[in-house]
Amino acid sequence: MGTIIGLVIIAVGALCQSSSYVPINRIKDWSWESYWVVQGVFAWLLLPFLGAMLAVPAGESLLGLFADVPSFNLWMTVFFGVLWGIGGLTFGLSMRYLGVALGQSIALGTCAALGTILGPVLMNVFFPELGALASLTFAVVLGVVVTLVGIAVIGVAGSMKASTLSEEEKKIAVRDFNFPKGLAIALLAGFMSGCFNVGLEFGKDINFGSLTDPMFRTLPATLLVTVGGFFTNAAYCFWQNQRNGTWSDYGKVAVWRNNLFFCLLAGALWYSQFFGLSLGRSFFEAGGALDTLSFCILMALNVVFSNVWGILLGEWKGCSRATIAVLVVGIIVLIASSFVPQWIV
Repeated sequence: MGTIIGLVIIAVGALCQSSSYVPINRIKDWSWESYWVVQGVFAWLLLPFLGAMLAVPAGESLLGLFADVPSFNLWMTVFFGVLWGIGGLTFGLSMRYLGVALGQSIALGTCAALGTILGPVLMNVFFPELGALASLTFAVVLGVVVTLVGIAVIGVAGSMKASTLSEEEKKIAVRDFNFPKGLAIALLAGFMSGCFNVGLEFGKDINFGSLTDPMFRTLPATLLVTVGGFFTNAAYCFWQNQRNGTWSDYGKVAVWRNNLFFCLLAGALWYSQFFGLSLGRSFFEAGGALDTLSFCILMALNVVFSNVWGILLGEWKGCSRATIAVLVVGIIVLIASSFVPQWIV
């Protein structure tokens, strides 16, 4: 029963993340770079900080925790957050050229697989005595493979969509649709985004041990990763403000209340995925197959819900029944990948 509860919590977080781009459509008179960095203040700084504070027991402090952990682990956690930030930037571009459904599917699928595998591999490089590779059991690797199969099937659906729709129909669904260009960007986004889980792996012991509620144990490391990502995104956005002459966006007093609200909503929905991941993992056996595969499960469910949004937003409108059937098969495979460890056991 605990496993089901954990999966449901992760699924709710995935649903929230997949919905996080909807409020952005309500932002007025701001360029992309302006609203992206403002929602990032909520998604990557404020809300992760509040979440990390839940892991701090009475009489302790977050700064004291960061001061006491090995500096190598702390800075590697931040460093992989910086790399993840690059993935976040290109992630947005993948949706520009492929749409919410297909863009998230390819990027998050790549992120799921690489994030799950790279974490233990790199931990083994730096700390071979910990035996991190032991976590990559047959059940975990099979779960990753099944996830990639599901992503590949959805990719086939995307290719079928690109080949059957006219240029006019593609532009109606996704204004800047470009499958080859979008595919390359989505793969890069997925590779860099996988660094998020690598950062969590390096920071998995950054907590107060038994004094920290298991539900909140990964939240201090999550904060360090998102802080690293914030600096990458902020540097790029401010550069775009300068390049495009959009500093004036921040001076548009009339839209601040509206835009701040929807940036907060988008940031809260986005952060919910990793808050839910922390809560959901507490219901799994520590170090077990489901625990190791939890990041992959989250990304797979993100893909499922992003495709639901894609259908609702009309991104698959005009496609043949065969294309929709292939898409549905891919979604079913991704859902099934969440249960692979249980079936193997």
